[in-house]
Amino acid sequence: MSADQGFAHRLARLIQDERAGLQGFVALLQKEEALLIAGQIDALTTLAEEKTTRYRSLQRLSDERIMMFARVGAKVSNENIRAVLGASPENLGMWDEVVTLAGEAKERNRVNGQLITERLQNNQQALTTLLAAAEHPQIYGPDGQSRPTASSRNLGSA
Repeated sequence: MSADQGFAHRLARLIQDERAGLQGFVALLQKEEALLIAGQIDALTTLAEEKTTRYRSLQRLSDERIMMFARVGAKVSNENIRAVLGASPENLGMWDEVVTLAGEAKERNRVNGQLITERLQNNQQALTTLLAAAEHPQIYGPDGQSRPTASSRNLGSA
């Protein structure tokens, strides 16, 4: 694929923005993982908003890249991007970094999803246990032993 110098320059600037965005996104995913491991759930709400904002920004950059290539009648592919950037080792290195960061972001997001699923399962188990205990309350006698409160006698019977 041949492209003019202006196209190559615009693509390089776009990739540079994408690299910076992905670096910030990966850092955010690392922070999310640390908060999940530490059980700091309240801090995740603010982080989720920032994560969504950064994701949307990255999506806009990706959409812009797709539109750039569509205008010249080409599809976005690793080969086409490399062909456009081919004259610049620095830009090719930046593209390689974008690809690596995108893979890292995908993996970190997958791991964080697993951590969230595990936390939800633990919370569900704890809730189930608490609800079961609430249905069968026990009292403690003078000897410190628990005694069920349910009796075989129905209310209103003699």
